[in-house]
Amino acid sequence: MRRICALFCVLAFTAFLAAQPPATPSTKSRSAASQAQPAPPPGLQAVKSLPVHKVVLYKNGVGYFEHVGSVSGSQRVAIDFTSSQLNDVLQSLTVLDGGGGRIAGINYNSTTPLAEQLKALSLGMDDDPTSTELFQALRGQRVEVTGGPGGVITGRLMAIETRTEKSGTGDSTVDKPYLTLVASSGGVRVIELTPALSVRPLDANLQGQLDRYLELLSTTHSTGLRHLTLDALGQGQRELRVSYISAVPVWKSTYRMVFPRTDNGSAILQGWAVVDNTVGADWDSVQLSLVAGAPQSFIQPLSQPLYTRRAEIPIATGVETTPQTHEAAEAEAPPPPPPPAAALRALKAPSRMKSENMQMRRQMLGSAAESVEVEADTAEMAPAAGGGGGGVYRASDAIAEGDVSTNAFDDYFEYALNQPVTIHKNESAMVPILQQELPAEHVTLWSEKENKPLRVVWLENKSKLTLDSGSFSIFEGGEFAGEGLLDPIHPGEKRLLSYATDQAVRVKVTDRNNQRTLHHVQIRRGVIIETHMDVASVTYSATNSADLDRAVLLEHPRRNNGWALDEGLKAAESSPNLYRFRLPVAAHATATLEVREHGPVSTTIALNAGVDQSRYLLDLVKRVPDALDKLKPVIDAQTALAELDHRIADSKKAEASAQADEARDRENLTALKGNDAAKRFVEELNRAEDLLQTTRKQTADLEQKRQADVEKLNELVSQISFDWDVKAK
Repeated sequence: MRRICALFCVLAFTAFLAAQPPATPSTKSRSAASQAQPAPPPGLQAVKSLPVHKVVLYKNGVGYFEHVGSVSGSQRVAIDFTSSQLNDVLQSLTVLDGGGGRIAGINYNSTTPLAEQLKALSLGMDDDPTSTELFQALRGQRVEVTGGPGGVITGRLMAIETRTEKSGTGDSTVDKPYLTLVASSGGVRVIELTPALSVRPLDANLQGQLDRYLELLSTTHSTGLRHLTLDALGQGQRELRVSYISAVPVWKSTYRMVFPRTDNGSAILQGWAVVDNTVGADWDSVQLSLVAGAPQSFIQPLSQPLYTRRAEIPIATGVETTPQTHEAAEAEAPPPPPPPAAALRALKAPSRMKSENMQMRRQMLGSAAESVEVEADTAEMAPAAGGGGGGVYRASDAIAEGDVSTNAFDDYFEYALNQPVTIHKNESAMVPILQQELPAEHVTLWSEKENKPLRVVWLENKSKLTLDSGSFSIFEGGEFAGEGLLDPIHPGEKRLLSYATDQAVRVKVTDRNNQRTLHHVQIRRGVIIETHMDVASVTYSATNSADLDRAVLLEHPRRNNGWALDEGLKAAESSPNLYRFRLPVAAHATATLEVREHGPVSTTIALNAGVDQSRYLLDLVKRVPDALDKLKPVIDAQTALAELDHRIADSKKAEASAQADEARDRENLTALKGNDAAKRFVEELNRAEDLLQTTRKQTADLEQKRQADVEKLNELVSQISFDWDVKAK
């Protein structure tokens, strides 16, 4: 309700102010001046625009832009940006005057934050006022109220309040705003604020304040361009180079894989890049490069004026000083070493050759990257430069094979188009980055995890290019066959690219078998290590219901830590966690494959005197008879210790029974104290106490013997040294 009232009030003021003649022209002139470029100082020529010359787009959403142009004498140069670009520009802007000139200054049209601009007004309202706040700003002002029950009323606005009143005949209520007005005659009027009521301030200065307030609110909705101007001072004709980074949409890779009607073991791979120009300038005949890499980048609000809180210091009233001490200064650091001569030459001559530019870009990217130059005919580039359409897959529409060269370094790779590209602002385009015939084979891929056979293309990248991640479409004999995604494929790599489900092939596991054989036993310092050799086999069965033969790739989990395939069995491809076995399956036939592998499995058991391990040791000497001589003393000691534990348990049970009898006899004797029958319980109590003392001593003797046997067993175990291997037998 209060927001509706505020809107009504603002609209009412706006309608009134729009009907008034302009009080002063200063407001509009200030607004126009804020968007205009500053006039060049004396000695500078007229403002000149500096066009975009080079664009490098990265996968992390930033772009490197380079403006190049010639200047003559002292000249002012202008570059337009969007407001969202300005922070990145101020953070990375680099200006190089190649003819010995210098840059006197760089200016741009700044904007004071709205909250700070509103503070300059006397209304005291923020950028989202309520109706109460609006009329609170008008308290004490002379106003004219029309549309109310009493006709036109003139007076000073005293207050605004909200009253809760009943609505209709029910219990529901509604809040209604009321104005309190002190009329010129001195009378106090309370008027309900309704949509028909109009309140007009009579003070011309206050009208100007409200007009300025509404103008400031309207400027927050207009983004506009930022005009950055550079004062290049120098003599003669020379080249000026300006570079910076800016946030841009991420460029996307998409591929077409075209197979001929007659399978020849290869396919034409065609690559396109989707590029969007959303910055504030056209790209007319620019050098475009696309980098698949993500150098670290961030945003700082450098273009936003910042205000900080200053400390409030009370005014000093005394003149006396007190003794104080001061910290000693730190030792002065030695001056930095002079820059190398190569760096000085680079600063004096920033643009000499294309190789120097590439080297500078490599330093920006990191230690190394991969550069790809793409040459294209102007006629072939024309469809891509105009902005773009999808679904293009004919080989003749892309660049010709063999027009790509590469220079590899680190994890970056770059597609650099040698021919200029034109993409106007707020337009997008598809540019060709690759076309080459590569080895490609249709196979069926099956994994027990997925359990659904997939049609895949086994693509081998024999080019010198790194294929960036993106989507791809398959075309077989001029028809669409499927699509999928691919990860980056480096030169020399072979990758499986799935694009459809193979409904004609069924694969299942028909048999599993595992055998374990003890191969090695070692005993050191009371620890037994058994090493077994496991042999595992899995039999796969694949059925092909299609009219054509199939090559099925079976994915089998790979075990590491010494496991290996049996002799004569070789995987077509291996990954850190998988084997891939090729199984040819004829049309309307079934084929099987047995995968056998072997590997060691170790079991570690620590001999512990507190645990009866005699059964395990007896089983071990049955499997390894040579260990009997070493382990027999331990087995005997473990057996004797187990028997002693049984005797201790029986003794403790007898001790508990004797203690219960002694307690019962003592209670009976206490109850019959002074009675003749008590004499009989005295004798029973004496016998019970004697038995309790005997059993306690027996338990203590057994526990003392057990402690001695445990120490003897531990010493015996620590002295055992045994090493047995099945190969030596």
